[in-house]
Amino acid sequence: MKIKEITVLLGVIGIVLMMILPIPPWLLDILLVINISLALMILLVAMNTQEALQFSIFPSLLLITTLFRLSLNISTTKLILSKGEAGQVVATFGSWIANGEIAVGFIVFLILVVVQFIVITKGSERVAEVGARFTLDAMPGKQMSIDADLNAGMINEQQARERRRKVEREADFYGAMDGASKFVKGDAIASIIILLINLVGGFIIGMAMRGMSFGDALSTYSILTIGDGLVSQIPALLISTAAGLIVTRASSEGNLANDLSKQLMAYPNLLYIVAVTVTLLGLFTPIHLLTTLPMGILLVFAARKMKQNLNRKQIEDEQLEEEQQIEEVRSPESVINLLQVDPIEFEFGYGLIPLADTQQGGDLLDRIIMIRRQCALELGLVVPVIRIRDNIQLKPNEYVIKIKGNTVGGGELLLNHYLAMSPGYEDESISGIETLEPAFGLPALWIDEATKERAELSGYTVVDPPSVVATHLTELIKKHAHELIGRQETKTLIDNLKENYAVLVDELIPSVLTVGDVQKVLAKLLREKISIRDLVTIFESLADYGHFTKDPDVLTEYVRQALSRQITQQYSQQGETLRVITVGPTLEKKISDSVQQSEQGNYLAMDPMSTQTVYQKLNEQINKLLQSGQQPILLTSPNIRMYLRQVIERTMQDIPVLSYSELEPNVEIQSVGVVNL
Repeated sequence: MKIKEITVLLGVIGIVLMMILPIPPWLLDILLVINISLALMILLVAMNTQEALQFSIFPSLLLITTLFRLSLNISTTKLILSKGEAGQVVATFGSWIANGEIAVGFIVFLILVVVQFIVITKGSERVAEVGARFTLDAMPGKQMSIDADLNAGMINEQQARERRRKVEREADFYGAMDGASKFVKGDAIASIIILLINLVGGFIIGMAMRGMSFGDALSTYSILTIGDGLVSQIPALLISTAAGLIVTRASSEGNLANDLSKQLMAYPNLLYIVAVTVTLLGLFTPIHLLTTLPMGILLVFAARKMKQNLNRKQIEDEQLEEEQQIEEVRSPESVINLLQVDPIEFEFGYGLIPLADTQQGGDLLDRIIMIRRQCALELGLVVPVIRIRDNIQLKPNEYVIKIKGNTVGGGELLLNHYLAMSPGYEDESISGIETLEPAFGLPALWIDEATKERAELSGYTVVDPPSVVATHLTELIKKHAHELIGRQETKTLIDNLKENYAVLVDELIPSVLTVGDVQKVLAKLLREKISIRDLVTIFESLADYGHFTKDPDVLTEYVRQALSRQITQQYSQQGETLRVITVGPTLEKKISDSVQQSEQGNYLAMDPMSTQTVYQKLNEQINKLLQSGQQPILLTSPNIRMYLRQVIERTMQDIPVLSYSELEPNVEIQSVGVVNL
């Protein structure tokens, strides 16, 4: 064992022996001074800690000091009752507090006991009890927060382990403090009992055994009792105060002195109010102005000094911030920050600031939250955080939407107007500013408040500017959803799925497919507006066919067939006939013959003349359906679906291309046109 460990063990054994063995007065004086010094040291350490765990030994130290103090009480009691003395320390404290008036000394001592027992000890006990209860109740939430940060990649495994250990230590500490505070309460009660024993026993022994008069016995044993009580209660008061400070200290940037100077003195203007109040007390009450005026002047001087210091510190902080910004611009690392590209950005001119300013009634932030929820439900995609900022380079009423730094849409809004879209016929009584609806490009009018009700009665669809922006943003996110899902976003979806389907994920990744392979399949589904919310079905299909092929196009076709019920319900309502444009046999054969094989997979190599002919034939059939108000849908055989999609993808991206295997057998299909070469 080390010398430190042996010293502590011998010290605890010595404390126990003090209760049994007689101690000479000179040694007792030394031990009493050590007790006072130790209590003062504990109080100062408690004041300079930033959080409770920095003084985690305090509960055990509290028990040792309590035992030490009780041993000293027993030793002084033995000396008082046996010899009528207890050393110079006890006698000095007793004579000093009594000052020739024993009654005054007793009253002062009783006040000290009341403060110690009722105020400090009782308060510390209650705070420790509540702190332990709340710490234990908060443990599950803290553990879940640590797990969430670990899953999100914000911390590593080592940091998570350290934070879990800290949470456990906090719970252990506050639980130990709750128990240790009961010892402090018991120590206060024991001190009162020992006080009565010293006083009553001293009277009896002094008068009956030593033949002392009543006055001499009262004077001698009262002074010794008061001194003994003081040398035990003062350290107990200091340690109880330290216990209260420890359990009430929240995590902060500094110790108690720094926090007091920063927080209590952070409002110099309030000192002027205090100074005026104190001065008025001297003017309008019997308290003399000579008593209150110096305090008022001192407070005014302190307020001015504090205000000057705060202004100086603010200027220094601003200069330091400017220097740091200049240094960051000059440093080579500052270029790295410029490489960061936000997934989605919404920029607007200064005239549209009320849209995003909640103080002016703007609800754009709340609408964006709903957009993210809607995309999660409809597409199964977790939309990244949308960066909102004003841009003075735009027109006052203009806005633009960017995906990964590139503009994909925009428009102009009139905040005090409404956008009205006609139901198919024009009402000449409805007048306004002609424009195009930004999401779908439909002709519309900006109308004022007075025209709104008349337009609604005429069948116009009337929406406010925030709804126009929200609709436009939603449609652009759906259109470019495949660009927003990368490997990191795919990994997040996989981790979320693994919580409930660990066997499925472990079988597929990484033994069958990599995260990149899965990401490509998900992106291809989103590109054709197929929801990936049903990840279980998607992963089941990938696990079944991933052993045979790694081609993302082929795997996507297998997944689409597995999602046949979802695709059928997406394009056909219950009981309704699905009207489609079918691909004729000559076109199917032409596409099949144009498929070429390579080491990277199959690809379509159709000659330009045939491709142009396909465009013309498709346009004819699509225009017929659009004129009749129906949604164009192409239906073809499974083996050429993905190649036909490649043909029309650039010019007809919004036209769905389905195969017979992607539709449920019970859906009724009606061919309203055939495309042949």
